[in-house]
Amino acid sequence: MEFLNPNDRPDKIGVITHGSLNKGVEMKLDAGRTIEDIVAGTFVVIQGERYDFFSMITDVAIDAANESILLHPPGPEDDLLRRVMQGMGTYAVVSLKPMLMMPNERHQELSEEPARSVKTIPAHFSVVARATDEDVARVFGSEANDPRFFHVGEPIGMEGIPVCIDLDRLVERSNAVFGKTGTGKTFLTRLLLCGTIKTGKAVNLIFDMHSEYGLKARQEGKEGDAAFVRGLRDLFPSKVQIFSLDPEGTRRRTNVSPDQPVYLYADQIDPEDILPLQDTLNLNATAAESSYLVKNKYGRDWLRRLLEVEGEEIAALANEVGAHEQSIAALKRKLAAFEGYDFFKTSTPGKRTDVLDALLEAIDAGKSVVLEFGRYDDLKVYLLVANVITRRIREAYERKTSRYLQTGREADKPRQLIITIEEAHKFLTPGIARETPFGKIAREMRKYFVSLLVVDQRPSAIDEEVLSQIGTKLVAQLNDEKDIGAALVGTRDASALRQVLASLDSKQQALLLGHAVPMPIVVKTRTYDEAFYDAMRTDAHGVPAPRSLAEAKQRTDDLFY
Repeated sequence: MEFLNPNDRPDKIGVITHGSLNKGVEMKLDAGRTIEDIVAGTFVVIQGERYDFFSMITDVAIDAANESILLHPPGPEDDLLRRVMQGMGTYAVVSLKPMLMMPNERHQELSEEPARSVKTIPAHFSVVARATDEDVARVFGSEANDPRFFHVGEPIGMEGIPVCIDLDRLVERSNAVFGKTGTGKTFLTRLLLCGTIKTGKAVNLIFDMHSEYGLKARQEGKEGDAAFVRGLRDLFPSKVQIFSLDPEGTRRRTNVSPDQPVYLYADQIDPEDILPLQDTLNLNATAAESSYLVKNKYGRDWLRRLLEVEGEEIAALANEVGAHEQSIAALKRKLAAFEGYDFFKTSTPGKRTDVLDALLEAIDAGKSVVLEFGRYDDLKVYLLVANVITRRIREAYERKTSRYLQTGREADKPRQLIITIEEAHKFLTPGIARETPFGKIAREMRKYFVSLLVVDQRPSAIDEEVLSQIGTKLVAQLNDEKDIGAALVGTRDASALRQVLASLDSKQQALLLGHAVPMPIVVKTRTYDEAFYDAMRTDAHGVPAPRSLAEAKQRTDDLFY
């Protein structure tokens, strides 16, 4: 779209009057515009002489040319006087933060220049207008034109115009969904997971503590059919497998049998898997560290040996390994709670199923795995199982990557893997983040084709070094100042974005920023409904995907027989 005259740009809302590169610029709102239509987070374009400055509204204020006007304001009945004053004696000032600059179409000689971060500012009286659909597509890409782009929402005030993320860049680094309880973090997470599964950009391992991702799940505040939303397995039956610690519970709840029951064996657990459980189990540091002493003595058999000792044997074991008796007793007492769970096994008579083998087989086949906890939705179970499995996945991926680097064969290249965890701060607190497999993945595993999708309501409780490694963030409403600050760690223009975050609605709005988008933007997130389900079931050629494994088999039979 070409605008030979700046005033020809549609939906003009004001002109630039003040500003600086560091603090942003100010716009005087046109007198014919009502200030109540100007919303923080809105995407606007400043048309400079040579560049279009793609910007975000960060603040709104009202002012007067003469303070005496405010000493004697017109009364409610003086509508005419108020209108006369508006735009002359009184006016509105809108603060804008330019985020990206591109050559505008009046300077074709600059058209080869790529979009870049803002290094200058527009001149006085440059026109400011609401962004058009062409502007949005120019900055954020188009799902229709390039399969690496995935539609996640719409700019505030621009219904029906898609904002996309670059999935190639999304999967390169760890990512996060932040927001207080009730802001729809699960729906935001589902959006990102659907994008990676539909396009095949990554396979996923999702630790689903509350059974919300794999199969149908309830929505709060809804009744009847509307109370349930479809899970990833429902949308992608041939691309998603369900693993469950509670297979009978999964079957009762959904009438679907999981693909793989999950069992955890005592000899699969290492002391480092216990560290994130210190607070949850109320273990002091000395008791937790005692686990290393037992491991040094008994190797892989350390936990079984610890759980078997009784009475005076505890003192003997403590003396044998060089630990304090009370610490060993406390460690045994706390870990003995797991013996009451059906999925936990201390002995392995006969042949056993190793969940890691089944997981790697699914991942190698390009299938994402949702690991449901069913009735074991206890935080201590979630922490232990997620740590044990993730540590072994990390070790396996390091071996696979080493082999790939040695052979250079494409067949040996590991599939890009995203591991999704909720309650992430429990795994990534400052004291233990360096020791847990999740902390190591966030810091080091990008080169091993593994990244995290961190879902949390308390980003301030996550280690800052981990936060600094997060590439792309979807941040829903946060109230705590510490959480807002933590969510914006490592972000340019964080002070301006604080105001935007504070203005978000509690539902279906999020600030999208980071590695997978060229500039921060507030979006009304895509609705997770029947229209979305149909879009996920349609391939690049417009052909609906099969709705079940049985339908996929029937299509194959129809094609070949």
